[in-house]
Amino acid sequence: MSNFRNDVGNPSGGNLRRLKELILKSDNRFCADCGAPDPKWASANIGVFICLKCCGVHRNLGTHISKVLSVTLDEWSEEEIDAMVEVGGNSAANEIYEAFIPEGFSKPRPDSCHEERMKFIRAKYELQEFLKPSLRIVSFPARGSLQSSSSRKIMDNFRSSNSSTKTEGMVEFIGLLKVKVVKGTNLAIRDMLSSDPYVVLNVGKQQRVQTQVVHSNLNPIWNEELMLSVPQNYGPMKVQVFDHDTFSADDIMGEAEVDIQPMITAATSIGDPSMFSDMQIGKWLKSHDNALIHDSSVNIVDGKIKQEVSLKLMNVESGEIDLELEWIPLDH
Repeated sequence: MSNFRNDVGNPSGGNLRRLKELILKSDNRFCADCGAPDPKWASANIGVFICLKCCGVHRNLGTHISKVLSVTLDEWSEEEIDAMVEVGGNSAANEIYEAFIPEGFSKPRPDSCHEERMKFIRAKYELQEFLKPSLRIVSFPARGSLQSSSSRKIMDNFRSSNSSTKTEGMVEFIGLLKVKVVKGTNLAIRDMLSSDPYVVLNVGKQQRVQTQVVHSNLNPIWNEELMLSVPQNYGPMKVQVFDHDTFSADDIMGEAEVDIQPMITAATSIGDPSMFSDMQIGKWLKSHDNALIHDSSVNIVDGKIKQEVSLKLMNVESGEIDLELEWIPLDH
């Protein structure tokens, strides 16, 4: 575990040690849901370590049910570490969430298909069908807070309207796109003399992630990393810049699209990038019908597939945005 937030909630050395000890426990070396070895993801509010394939289903449930973080790629707050440690890991959580698995249900295996994982994980966490009939556990926090379920088996009658979420909106992911929003240049003025810009990214219809607001700055530097799950039937990544307003709707400050197909096609053809030295493996070419400022190459850098993208914002008087992309395959 190497990435933690450098803010007021920055975890102490003692908490880091406690989390590392938790990760090394034998039951946490296998996915809590399918048993795949060496899980690199965790649900901070549920308190379990999971593999990337199960992580895709967890992310689809929404952060109000499962707040997913990467053990190696994401930053962790002290509150999130405390929640994981409080639960105690996979065995303790499964004693609660898998207390009673009825006939007709079985845990997915590491090689199970997405539909099997989705059926089991929704039943386990969202619908809570495997609890003993008398148990109800508070595990869905109000937005903006993190409240974990724990081995103390906190009881509450919690079945909410969220339990009726339909499965039609569930999609299968093929990988993750890690996007570092680097900076904006010469952005449009939307207030008196400046703007309060932030960036929104999305791939497909189900996800929307955004950066922090940078106040009164037309040349903001974010250097902020965001994570997007890429669905099987993906389209371009949409980039929008907005001006934050306190008392009215936020104003658009331009938009653009990133064609992620060259990166995914190159990644699929190359296989495991850690087996290759640094080199170029693909390219997205500038043309009259895209927002590229110059050609964008797809490269293997230190065993990872990366791409730098500079975009001219469209439908606006001025503005550019710089991004750094990294492709994370399902077997990462």
